[in-house]
Amino acid sequence: MRALLMGLALLATAACGPRQVEVGSGAASQAEVMLNVTNNFSQAVSVYVVQGGNPMFVKLVAANATETIPVRGVASGSTVTLRGTVADGSRTVEKTGVTLSGSYSWTLP
Repeated sequence: MRALLMGLALLATAACGPRQVEVGSGAASQAEVMLNVTNNFSQAVSVYVVQGGNPMFVKLVAANATETIPVRGVASGSTVTLRGTVADGSRTVEKTGVTLSGSYSWTLP
């Protein structure tokens, strides 16, 4: 009887021991849409995609530079507004009615 109790105690201790666990947040989402932004301003520009009235910051593009930006969370074929605001806030440029699919090019100004 004593041997049986010792065996059960040993089994219970082993069952409650440390375990290796992997934690993740799921698969990384792939961007369906790419935005090619050419910034001709002499200042950096904050680029936003506005969908349903909600602006979503996508990237800060350096002065006189071109960036290819993946746009996550916007389905291909969506109609959005593109917004660019220069770093000092003195100027904002918008392009409305843009249908994003595949790759879209936008030149500022």
